[in-house]
Amino acid sequence: MGRRVRVLIADDHALIVEAFRSLLEPKMEVIGTASDALELLPLALRTKPDVILLDLTMPNLNGFVAGQQVKKLLPTTSIVVVTMNEEAYMANAALCSWASGYITKYSAASELLNAINAVMKGERYVGRQMAQRLSEQFIENPHWSHPHPLTFREREVLQLFAEGLNTKQVAAKLHVSARTIAFHKYKIMNRYRLKSNSTFLRFAIQQQIVARPETAYERAPAKKKNPNDATEASEK
Repeated sequence: MGRRVRVLIADDHALIVEAFRSLLEPKMEVIGTASDALELLPLALRTKPDVILLDLTMPNLNGFVAGQQVKKLLPTTSIVVVTMNEEAYMANAALCSWASGYITKYSAASELLNAINAVMKGERYVGRQMAQRLSEQFIENPHWSHPHPLTFREREVLQLFAEGLNTKQVAAKLHVSARTIAFHKYKIMNRYRLKSNSTFLRFAIQQQIVARPETAYERAPAKKKNPNDATEASEK
């Protein structure tokens, strides 16, 4: 009998975690659970799972950024997104960068097992509902153009504004000038045609920006920048 697949579950809803555990444990080994994306990173490094089931919306670090970081640290670990988010753009972005599978929480239980089995064979797996959305968005309408994805720095700026900080406070958090932060905000609003602060915040919700995407695993402590700089030399 071969070794059982080792699965780590990252979701902040206890009922979902227990439901996944009950479904998987007869055939697989659930080696840990994380209810917080920052908790996920050290746990994944310590346990080195075969597969991570990852929700996109969790406290303290949004799941999209967490997925990027885990894949960078553990490139052989397969990550299957299990989320309420049904946006084709989000699924496409995850699958093109770090995810091996993407299913929604509206899927049948059998799809979760199918997804894990597929990624363990080195295949990609997309749930039927999401596959249809991706087809409609990117295959049947090849001339559809989606906005450029947010850079890491833009996600930080957007998150801190979504948490209620003002421009000076965001600048202090990120160790840059207020002018630099205002420029980042202007670029985001202009690119996505956001006309007001309320639409700016709604955009943060749509992008699943739920926590400041910053962790010691991603970068060293920031050095103070020249406050006269209009923009940073590079966007992280």
